[in-house]
Amino acid sequence: MSATRPEDQPTHEALRGPLEAWLNQKNQSLLEEVIATWQLAMERFHPDEALLDRLRQALPGPAAASTDHGDAMAAFAGALDLVEGAPSQGDLLKRLLDGLEPLVERSALFILKQGLASLYAQRGFEASAPLKPGAVVPPPDLEAVIQGLGRSLRKKGAGYSALLAVLSPYEATDLVILPIRHKRKAVALLLVDSGLRQKLDHPELVRALVLAASASLGSLAAGKDEPPQAMPHPLLQASASHQSSAPTQMVPDTIEAPPPADLDPKTRAAAERLARVLVGDVELYFPGKVAQAHSQGNLYGLLRDELERSRATFVERFGEDVEVQHRIFTSTVVHQLCDGDASKLGGAPWA
Repeated sequence: MSATRPEDQPTHEALRGPLEAWLNQKNQSLLEEVIATWQLAMERFHPDEALLDRLRQALPGPAAASTDHGDAMAAFAGALDLVEGAPSQGDLLKRLLDGLEPLVERSALFILKQGLASLYAQRGFEASAPLKPGAVVPPPDLEAVIQGLGRSLRKKGAGYSALLAVLSPYEATDLVILPIRHKRKAVALLLVDSGLRQKLDHPELVRALVLAASASLGSLAAGKDEPPQAMPHPLLQASASHQSSAPTQMVPDTIEAPPPADLDPKTRAAAERLARVLVGDVELYFPGKVAQAHSQGNLYGLLRDELERSRATFVERFGEDVEVQHRIFTSTVVHQLCDGDASKLGGAPWA
């Protein structure tokens, strides 16, 4: 092989820069994709059913572990006192969970608003709950309970999985989901499951406590709905002074869904990395169309299929709620492919 000629040196130097830049970009994209894939795998790293079965077998039997009937009824009576003594609707829901703690392993309340279920509070689940921000769209089996087509949900299925996804990666063997109603309308959902136990010890007491909470909720709301008393005419005040005045009615707090939770910094960092990788691939493989969008706009019209596939990958990894609330993928597309000008994106339905 002949030695490099001096006159070829400028050509080699001219090629070196683009090649090194391309290799560095590909290495960076590959590294970010590996990190994102590793984090996804770690989130799915949890005990399998065989291990959970061994743990359940190691637990004491129901006869030794559960409280006797007398203790359960005493706990139920205390829970009733808590619920009936609640001064507000919000306090009532928290007292309901507090009263359930001696009777169940895990419990959680979801507020229903505009067809969505938002986590309000939980007991017994992981300290990091909620695991996923945003509200839950009720699947058909859960929607049937909300609409009054069933009194409760006792079987595993889409409804249980959808609510549990916010709370824990570990399913229980026994569960009950009950609606809390006001004026025949479901305003909240109570999820109770057996945790590591084989079954719920007192599902009938849980249901009775939910009925009591619904009744108390109606009583508190009735005070708010009552019209205020008209002020008496000054000339009538003297003649009415001997009559006792009615006590002032306390207006209870309204049940409001909790505000959307801020995205965890680690989750945000992983989401931003994946978005950069996905958008960078589009930029790498379709430079001509990206350049055309820079000058003419309508990036979505030029790269619809590629953008939709990339967004679907992002949503599969982090969820539709994360993208809708935080717009990480969309912002990355605008920043990297549209020079920061959102008008160049065109008619994307998710923009």
